[in-house]
Amino acid sequence: MNGLFKSVAENVPYVLSFLGIIGSMFLVAVLLEKAAMRKNGKKEPVLNTRKIAVIGMFSAISMILMLFEFPLTFAPGFYELDFSELPILVGSFAFGPTAGVLMEFVKILLKLCVKGTSTAFVGDLANFVIGCSFILPASALYAFRKNKKTAIASCVAGTLVMTVFGTAFNAIYLLPAFSELFHLSMENILAMGSAVNPLMTEGSIVSFVVACVAPMNLIKGGSVSIVTLLIYKPLSPIIKSSQK
Repeated sequence: MNGLFKSVAENVPYVLSFLGIIGSMFLVAVLLEKAAMRKNGKKEPVLNTRKIAVIGMFSAISMILMLFEFPLTFAPGFYELDFSELPILVGSFAFGPTAGVLMEFVKILLKLCVKGTSTAFVGDLANFVIGCSFILPASALYAFRKNKKTAIASCVAGTLVMTVFGTAFNAIYLLPAFSELFHLSMENILAMGSAVNPLMTEGSIVSFVVACVAPMNLIKGGSVSIVTLLIYKPLSPIIKSSQK
């Protein structure tokens, strides 16, 4: 914990910008959820005490899943796959997009308390915003009309948005930030990609993210979506009964 406080003290401007992004995501989620409630004629608080308690449990499960990372044969070693979005997608289908963003935040907070940060919060920000790019569109669409067809469409939309956003975010922000943080030239990073992925045919960031990052996000979004669609319906009555 002392290490975490030290990291915060050393990166105050970055932490403040991180908190600003979290606040913005939370505001967008609240506005979308309230719009869905108006459309469906519902009048209830976005969050309540019981819901927050269940959100905490889902966040803890998500953080545990985040600790189990799997290497990818088609990407450099600093890219690893985890399935921490699974409980968050299930929870956001049950409770709405506001809960989804809150679970993403609490997951990162718990991870920082357990493991700290080895990337000056750069990787943690990336995990949060890319996770939200999946959870927000999926849960918002489902909040407007809760049926099987919408659930499938929501998962497809969330996966596509995460893939496009995550790919662009890596190219524009994440890779340059890691290059500066770890004192690696961009040429070295691109060489790591071409060494493991023959589909990367040219030495450019665009080629790198298309060959290495986009497939990872498609695999993650697709697998989390499939499992969620299989387990959400039988779990839904149990999850929602915990709010009564």
